[in-house]
Amino acid sequence: MDLVTEASALTDDLVALRRRLHACPEVGLDLPVTQAVLLEELAGLGLEISTGKGLTSIIAVLRGGHPGPLVLLRGDMDALPVVERTGVPFAPAVDSPHAAAMHACGHDLHMAGLIGAVRLLAAHREELHGDVFFMFQPGEEGHDGAGRMIDEGLLAAAGRGIDAAYGLHVFSSWFPNRVFAARPGTLMAASAGLEVKVVGAGTHGSSPHKGQDPIPVACEIVTALQTMVTRQFNIFDPVVITIGSFHAGTKRNIIPDDAVFDATVRSFSAEAASAVAHKAVLLCEGIAAAHGLTAEVTFVGEYPVTVNDEDEYEFVAATAADLFGADRFQEMPDPLSGSEDFSRVLENVPGAYLFLGAATIDGFDTAPSNHSPLAAFDDSVLPDAALLLAELAIRRMARG
Repeated sequence: MDLVTEASALTDDLVALRRRLHACPEVGLDLPVTQAVLLEELAGLGLEISTGKGLTSIIAVLRGGHPGPLVLLRGDMDALPVVERTGVPFAPAVDSPHAAAMHACGHDLHMAGLIGAVRLLAAHREELHGDVFFMFQPGEEGHDGAGRMIDEGLLAAAGRGIDAAYGLHVFSSWFPNRVFAARPGTLMAASAGLEVKVVGAGTHGSSPHKGQDPIPVACEIVTALQTMVTRQFNIFDPVVITIGSFHAGTKRNIIPDDAVFDATVRSFSAEAASAVAHKAVLLCEGIAAAHGLTAEVTFVGEYPVTVNDEDEYEFVAATAADLFGADRFQEMPDPLSGSEDFSRVLENVPGAYLFLGAATIDGFDTAPSNHSPLAAFDDSVLPDAALLLAELAIRRMARG
């Protein structure tokens, strides 16, 4: 089979599909328009298709002509609540019901690339030594769609265990155009949320001793959290805590009853993620108590660390270099501090996740990044994404 030529021949169709999806972005777990478009694309390809019960996910299984491993390929479906400012002609129209959302993270390319892989593999069904499991997942952007799909039976949906799992993510910056990148072991951080309410007692601003001022206590907690991550955690297994929201009071001469702040917490190992969940809560409560106040603290675990299996990483790296040349694959020296719910799958199945540069300008490192309302992605990477995903499945099945 000559998948290189076949993937190239799909270019116009995949670009058209990506732009169609880009024009109808939907946020969260309920993506009815996106799901309908994908089901239309999957129809007639001889797949075993099922959809989610509590979310608009799609599972499609392609049975090969010969027995062999079961390989999972994943594409996420959801957009972000961002109003697009790229000016591209296929952006949602201003009067569209989709105008308040944007595929600012490139998930429209992920879906189109995975559809391309479906087509390539379906055309060679009888030659396949195994089965392929296509996972179309909503709710990656903070909604834990992968976890929800696992709860609905994802891992057993094909009737047997999954032997390997792969996925890729495009970037509008960070990496040179058309260059793949990954690393063995930890690839992306675990994420969590820290929500803190310092409860005091309001009074007149001229007489703070008559009340319990929560603002300086909350400020002390904020600075102490930064000290904690540098003094209680190994610098080679770091933790990042960023306070992104802080609210207290209504007027300069009124001491409020409470002060509230929210933080995002990132860590790069399961051990650090577990430790910070305990230590951050203890610190917040302890500082408040030392001032005679209380702190209501909630630590919400979101996504675990994304970890590439070392053998599967080597396989992915070798496959990408073989298909596209060694200059189009980079081993990353460090993980990214972003998080990803494909980590849920990789906790259960050996596999690997990798990145693909899709910058539209030569100065990729200065281009607007993913999640920006100006983020733009190069359609020309789509046949390469489809080709790599299809080849990963074929070569992994051939390994047995």
